[in-house]
Amino acid sequence: MQPLIKPMKNKRRKIDIVVLSDIHLGTRGSRAEEVLKYLKSIEPKNLVLNGDIVDGWQFKKKYWPVTHTRVLKEILNLASIGCKVYYLPGNHDESFRRFVGYRLGNIIVDNKLVLRQDECKMWFFHGDVFDVTMQHSKWLTRLGSESYDLLIWLNYQVNRFLVLIGREKISFSKKIKNEVKSAVKYINKFEEICANIGIAKNFDYVICGHIHQPEIRFISNEKGSITYLNSGDWIENLTALEYSNKNWSIYYYKSDDYECKTPDEIIDNKTIFNNMLQEFQLNVI
Repeated sequence: MQPLIKPMKNKRRKIDIVVLSDIHLGTRGSRAEEVLKYLKSIEPKNLVLNGDIVDGWQFKKKYWPVTHTRVLKEILNLASIGCKVYYLPGNHDESFRRFVGYRLGNIIVDNKLVLRQDECKMWFFHGDVFDVTMQHSKWLTRLGSESYDLLIWLNYQVNRFLVLIGREKISFSKKIKNEVKSAVKYINKFEEICANIGIAKNFDYVICGHIHQPEIRFISNEKGSITYLNSGDWIENLTALEYSNKNWSIYYYKSDDYECKTPDEIIDNKTIFNNMLQEFQLNVI
């Protein structure tokens, strides 16, 4: 039986550096299946896990599907075949900061990372240290996180329905970020703070996560210039940063590059819709 979509080639893409952040394993909004497909398609020399990979804030909800375990296993697999894996904890996985300085084979845990590549100095860190709300009002940050999780869950349910009726998926949180002036101002301020410190330290690149906003932006001030990069996330944007042939680029996940379904694998739309209703009732109750 012929597949409806051409399958992905088995050969992994060789990349010098890959940066992933804000996967939030352990939450319902995490797109672990997509992360896993992406990881299985690449062969990086260096993999930088730039914070919020595992969401420690959500462990009390006891949500951990098998796909989330498989993501961690694939990361270990990459380390076993020679990839250097750098784990830089963020605010949601801050408990891992107790292991800063830990090294096991090709796996290294630290708060920040400096790499020299092609005569350039690259500075990696998650970015929560520059979040004023995070530093001074953690209770407010946690409240915001709970509201964000609810928004992501509702968005997930809406998108499942849109796919059923042949409509394009939407992102509530991205729309809010793009249209609310205070959110845009916060993102710009975050980027400028990171860039200014990077310039002061004479780095060529500063690479962050935290704000779920993929970006490559050249920033300058009276002291110099720098390229600011953000790896985005795997909840809303499904993005990563890739460095090859002396250039950085943003990778955007596309399901058509990976999925290979036969007619026998397609579930009746009515069944899917009924399952959605049952899940919605369980979560609301």
